[in-house]
Amino acid sequence: MKAIGIRQIPGKPGQVYYPLEYITLPPPAPKNDELVVRILAAGLNHRDHFIRERLYPGIAFSVPLLADGVGIVVSAGKPNSQWVGKRVLLAPGRGWESSPDGPETSPYAILGGTKHAPQGTLGEMIVVPENEVEEAPTHLSLDEAAGLPLCGLTAYRAVFTKGNVKAGDNVLITGIGGGVALAALSFCVAVGANVWVTSGSPEKLEAAKRLGARGGVSYKKVGWENELKAILPLPAERSWLDVVIDGAGDDVCARTVPILRAGGKIVSYGMTLAPKTPFTMSAVFKNVEIRGTTLGSRKEFGEMVEFVRKHRLGVVVSKVVEGLTIEACEEVFEIMKGGKQFGKLIVRIADGEAGIAPSKL
Repeated sequence: MKAIGIRQIPGKPGQVYYPLEYITLPPPAPKNDELVVRILAAGLNHRDHFIRERLYPGIAFSVPLLADGVGIVVSAGKPNSQWVGKRVLLAPGRGWESSPDGPETSPYAILGGTKHAPQGTLGEMIVVPENEVEEAPTHLSLDEAAGLPLCGLTAYRAVFTKGNVKAGDNVLITGIGGGVALAALSFCVAVGANVWVTSGSPEKLEAAKRLGARGGVSYKKVGWENELKAILPLPAERSWLDVVIDGAGDDVCARTVPILRAGGKIVSYGMTLAPKTPFTMSAVFKNVEIRGTTLGSRKEFGEMVEFVRKHRLGVVVSKVVEGLTIEACEEVFEIMKGGKQFGKLIVRIADGEAGIAPSKL
């Protein structure tokens, strides 16, 4: 089985960029409770970029990259398995079953590029436990399905488990354009919340409005929080934010606390701008909470997939490349590196049930 991982070279964290390389895996040999899944398409996430920069724990150089994937179950260890022939989404994590507080085991393992869960979706086949898949919603295209698992799960937990977002809430989603932020926008709109967004790109702000956002502001402007306050809805008693869904970190607390209602929530699922978010005394006085969150449980994954199925929600796809080749993968990694994407970056590995796309070795 062919796959793509990374090759170790010398370099300090944040300065090195591990090159991609082809790896060969042994033929699949499923146990009684396992499935063999032919990967049809896989999706990138920021963690894959951080792995290549040596900014992620537990990096392994013999493990395929990527956690997002959709595929067809081609065989099973159990005779006459109901899963054979079905298109499935792969649960991206291992070791977190149902607790709303956090993983029951440590370390919680995510597929792709690490020793903790030594499998990834950037390959031709994967063997997974049969309780770690969900049938893919039929309304999703192949590329949409490939982009859903990790960002959808992260957004679902951030919006509902941590943010408790409901109809009528005023929600700010920062840094619109990434997969998690766009999934969060979709989920909030689906339940009737009012959503505003930030971005450094006017084009991304306009695209977000077409997807249901009420409006947006550029975080490149000095005092953007004041501009946001001015466009929040009237009457005055509702001219506040209830929840902020943030993946940037840095000064988000200082900027948004003045326009958060008393008891409002800042849900942080990442810190791409800085490794810390200072908590201010003004937040204490307003009883504002900062709630950290990352990915989600297996239970939440099932709930997220059902939510997408029920509301027939799509997944925004920014770019699709064809074939399990280093050239194709480098193309989408470069887009992510430059922050140019609006939506998911997808590697199409196989075409439906036609078989594995040719690989160049």
